[in-house]
This record gives sequence, structure tokens and C-alpha cells, in this order.
Amino acid sequence: MLMKKSIFIFLGLTLILSGCATQNSVLDENSAPKNMENYNETKALDDVSKTREQENKQNSQNKNNNLENNTKRPEGEITNNMNTVILKTNKGDIKIKLNPEKAPISVENFKNYVSKGFYDGTIFHRVIPDFMIQGGGFDKDGNQKETEAEIKNEATNGLLNNRGTIAMARTQVVDSASSQFFINLKDNDFLNYKDQANYGYAVFGEVVEGMDVVDLIAGVETGRNGGHQDWPIENIIVESASLVE
Repeated sequence: MLMKKSIFIFLGLTLILSGCATQNSVLDENSAPKNMENYNETKALDDVSKTREQENKQNSQNKNNNLENNTKRPEGEITNNMNTVILKTNKGDIKIKLNPEKAPISVENFKNYVSKGFYDGTIFHRVIPDFMIQGGGFDKDGNQKETEAEIKNEATNGLLNNRGTIAMARTQVVDSASSQFFINLKDNDFLNYKDQANYGYAVFGEVVEGMDVVDLIAGVETGRNGGHQDWPIENIIVESASLVE
């Protein structure tokens, strides 16, 4: 009888410990990572923190504004020889050289948003020092903008998430990138393509001028904004985004 009782106690403790281990292994996707090497990359750059229902409601509210913004520049402005983008921010200019040879889908997608004026008035809404700065999805009031169709993930193109490169943000779904992008503050090897289970994030260009501005943005004070963490206290605004030859 004593042996049976001891077995039941042992099994009970095992179940309790297993439950705790499982619970603690789940990282809150809204919490700031303490160790980026161990941070779950499928959550690292999640560009959708709202539910689909919330997004649809927000998209409906912003539809009229977006339609007005999307008619700012003609489609014909996108040309093959215009593969440099200047982001004019309230902290200074960032010049980005795109790589259409290695990332044709991501580059064309980015240029399409730029040519329509989509990024004008958006903010860098996520800043994590020694990791990356992320933008391209929210306006100055914190409203998420309505985007176009999601694109194919080009993370297998051989371009690495090294310091100064720009890449597409996405959800946990591999082919879910739309308008949001991030600029790497250091060599983030864990964001590179490894295999089908660890697909990574598609790099499509690099900063050629204004990395000092990027570093300045990386040093701003951040806090929490609703369900979002690492949100700059002061708005970091993309005043305009333009294609140049």
C-alpha cells in the first residue's frame, strides 16, 4: 500500500512540473525579448498583433483615408531604373538601395507602396535596441493601415539579415508580408533562412546613407501602446518616402 501511495505522489509531481515547463516555455509575443539569440523568430517580427476581426474593423474605418493617399502618385512612376528610396523622417533622411535582382517580388511590392504615398505619415512603431527598428504599418494616431495582397517570402535569396539591411516583416505565416518592413541594427543571423521549418525573413535592400539616423531612432525611449510593446514614446514619423534614380 505504501509503495502504491508513493507511486501516485511521484506521478502527481511529474504532471505538475511538466505543466509548469510547458507554460513557461510559451513566450508572450508582446513582451520584449531579454535574449535575442533565444527569442522565437516566428514571433520576433509579427506585424499583426490584432485579431482578423479587429483588423477588418480598423481597415473599414481607414478605407477612405487610404484611398486618398493611394492616389498621390501615378503607377507609371515605378520604373526599372528607380531602385533607391529616400525615407525622410523627423529624425533625418535614410537612403535605401533596393536589390531587384535578388528580391524582385519584395522590391516591386515596396516600390508600389512608395509610389502610392502609402508610407507618407507612417511611423516606426517598434524599436528594439541592438535588434531592429520596424515601420510601415501604422499612422501617427496609432491606427493600422489597410494593405494590399500579401507576397511570397523571398528569404531563400541568399541575402542576409546583417546590420543596415532592410527586410520584410511578417506574421507567423511564411508568405504573409505586406507593407511592414524593418531595418537590422546588427547581424541577426537567426532571422535568416535555415530550412522550411525556419524560413526566416526576406532581405530586399540595404541602407547606403543615414545609418546614423537609424541608430538615433534605435535609441529613443519606448513604452507600451495598447497591446504593443517597444512603441516609441515620441512619434518617429516617415514624413515622405520617394523613389529616386
